[in-house]
Formats: sequence, structure tokens, C-alpha cells
Amino acid sequence: MSDPRGFLKVKRSKPQERPVPERARDYAEFVIEPPEAEIRAQASRCMDCGVPFCHQGCPLGNIIPEFNDFVHRGRMDEAIRVLHSTNNFPEVTGRICPAPCEASCVLNIDNVPVTIKDIERTIGRAAMDGELVPVLAPSRTGKKVAVIGSGPAGLAAAQQLARAGHDVVVYERDNRIGGLLRYGIPDFKMEKDILDRRVEQMRAEGCVFEVGTDVTNGSSLLARFDAVVLCLGSRVPRDLPVPGRELEGVCFAMDFLVQQNARVAGDLVPEAGAILAGSKHVVVIGGGDTGSDCVGTSNRQGAASVSQLELMPKPPLVRMPENPWPAWPLVLRTSSSQEEGCERDFSVMTKAFVPDASGKRVAKIAAVRAQLVGGALREVPGSELEIPCDLALLAMGFTGPEQGGVVAELGLALDARGNIVTDAAGATSVPRIFAAGDASRGQSLVVWAIADGRRVAAGVDASLRQTSGLRRAG
Repeated sequence: MSDPRGFLKVKRSKPQERPVPERARDYAEFVIEPPEAEIRAQASRCMDCGVPFCHQGCPLGNIIPEFNDFVHRGRMDEAIRVLHSTNNFPEVTGRICPAPCEASCVLNIDNVPVTIKDIERTIGRAAMDGELVPVLAPSRTGKKVAVIGSGPAGLAAAQQLARAGHDVVVYERDNRIGGLLRYGIPDFKMEKDILDRRVEQMRAEGCVFEVGTDVTNGSSLLARFDAVVLCLGSRVPRDLPVPGRELEGVCFAMDFLVQQNARVAGDLVPEAGAILAGSKHVVVIGGGDTGSDCVGTSNRQGAASVSQLELMPKPPLVRMPENPWPAWPLVLRTSSSQEEGCERDFSVMTKAFVPDASGKRVAKIAAVRAQLVGGALREVPGSELEIPCDLALLAMGFTGPEQGGVVAELGLALDARGNIVTDAAGATSVPRIFAAGDASRGQSLVVWAIADGRRVAAGVDASLRQTSGLRRAG
């Protein structure tokens, strides 16, 4: 480290954010990129640790102390090189990753970890501001690989396979590339021009993209490709089967977010079936990232009020003794969207959606308080409550990949949760079919999807080379 005592000299500092009254009127990113001197100072706080526990926290295995050191020294080109060696899309993870690396940082013992995520975003921005030079394989293998799905796992797998010399075709059923990154993440957290830049780089590296293509016949793919990688995501939303679920105004969160992301992209969203929060009392059921994105989007659409309900108890403000460093801290977090205006309530169990006078549309939510008793949630007698609600958004997570289509046609083995069963290399129960990301590991973080895409790409490459006698890439 260039300054092993930097953490004693420089206080932790986060980048400024656009004021709430300003940012809540548009969909531009809310974080303001800090000056170079400030981010270099923050990078100097990275300690000369005997054991860099940040490596334990990062699913990608990012070489964090090294790129921090390069940023501190002003050697941004070297920082970009080091970060790209483990992470295909640092401009993405630097914006939307919850930063488990920071949770594991040694300085987080005192709750002042190095601002690794901010530094990563700055490195990613520097890479985007420069020229994204294509990384070309030294030779072509002649092997063809199909990647189904263009979310973070699919894009990472496709890029790694193309760089290994294989001919890669990415199939996406939507009309734009990006999957969850494109349609699930609001622009105020991540503007989509960075995806377009990466796609152009991948095209230059040899990837072919086919949009508007819903692949349902895996057998035909096996006749044309040497391997197929399924990156279908975990797209089946968890439902809430209570009375009134069928009422108008009770919708899945992702349907709401996809529509608004399409509008921001300039796509036409038909009025029939449009889900809009303007002038409505919005209740978001679910306290995770998707729920938070619904809060921010509802506020930008002009909701009359926004409430967010969480089934579990309110987390503590500080770590409890049973949750020591370097484990992920189970503490209360407030997102940027929640800061913009939201009533949060915990330990609330939804019992029914109550209709309006017409009997067709939701008007209220009937709920009851819940408490943990012996590890199980129990209703609290006499704690019933009603919450005004014109639009209920169900943001309770996902249960697994869609079971029809190519999954059913291939007869893939599934685990008890409905996820595609794979081995350590990503191979499924059907020869030459691989799976990566949420479709095989279950609902998870974008950073885990990228890591999984890279891991499975290595497995596909090794399999193709072993069966055809090709020399190892690189």
C-alpha cells in the first residue's frame, strides 16, 4: 500500500447525492461522481491488511487492495485493468451491488469501511469514458455456443466464451438486451447507456445478439450448437394468495418496474394494462431491493402516498453480538428511494385486499401485526389494521425459473425449489446443456449472477476443449 496509515488520516466519506426535490422529478442517476482528489483520498484508506477480508465478501474475487492502491496513486488505467480481470461489468456492480466487500472490510469493525463500491463505480466510469477496447481471442475454436438470456449471468458467460475463441449467439426474448439490468433496475440507479456500450464491445468481440426471440425448443439448438447455456433468471414472482388477490390494482412489482423502464427507454407501453402510481395510495409489500425500486418509481410517478410493508420485525440499528464482523451486518438500512418519501412498517402480515364500492378494484389492505415466536411468525391478537390502498405492488421475491418452455422441453432435472440442477461446472442433467445465474442458484444478487456466468463459461470452455482436443485458451 502506498500509504499504510491512510485510514488514520482520512475519514470515510460518501459521494454527494442530488437533492431529493430535484431527483424525484426525473429518472437520471442520483449519485454525483466525486472529484478525482476525493476518490483518491478514499482509496488511500485501504489498509495494509495481513488478511484482506474484503476478498471473502466479494463473490467475484475482485482484487480490491490492488485496485484501491492504483486509484490512490492516480494510475487509473492500471486500476481498470485489475478490476476487469475479475469483473466484466464494474460499471454495473459499482452502482447496484450492496457491497458485501465493504461489510467484510477490516475497517468495518468500527463501522467505517473503505468505500469500495464508490471506488469501483469511479473505475467503471473511467473505463466507460475512455475506449472500451475489444478483447479478442488469439484464435477461433470453431465451436458454437448459444446463450439463452441476456441478464448479468448471460452477458458475463457470453463475453467470457467469446474471449475464449468460441462463436457465441445470445438469444433474448425482449426487444432490448440486458434482462434484469435493462428492465428490472430503474434508471435513477443505473442509466442504460452503459449497457449499450458493453453490448457494442461484445459485438466487436464476436458476440451475436438475437432479440425478440423466445427460445422454447432446446433440441433444435443442440442440433446447431456445440453447447447451450441457460441464463433464464428467476422470473416466477412469489404470490400472495389471500382474499381479494384478483382485484384490479393488485400487481406484481416487476410488471410495474418493467413498464416504467420501457417508458424511460422510449418504448410504447399500451394504456390498456398500464400500471401507474400517479395520485394513488401505493402500498409496496416486501422490504427488499425490488420493493425499494417500486417506492422510488411510485414517487416519480406522483403517488399520493407510498407505504412499504415488511413481514419480518424491524432490524436493529447496530450489529448484535450474535452477528459479528465479518459476517453481513443484519441492521436496518434506508435506501435512497425510501429517503425520498415512504412510510415503512414492519411485522405486518397482509390478510386480504378489500374492494371498493364497485367490488372490482382494491381500496384497502386488511392486515394484522405479527411477531416471532420460537422462530415462527404468529399473529398478535387484537392488532388488526386497515391501510388505504389504490395500488398494491407485490415485491416478495421470486420462486425460481419459469417451468415451461425450454426447461420442460428438455426435461431438465430440478431441485426442490424448482431451480435447474447443475454440477460444479454448470452442466445440467442433459448433455451439452449448461445453466448459470438465478435459474440454477436461485434468486440472488447481480454480482453473484456475473460470478456464476464467468464460472459456467469456464466449465463450458473446458468441456468443449476436452471433447474436441483443443488446446486450452490463453
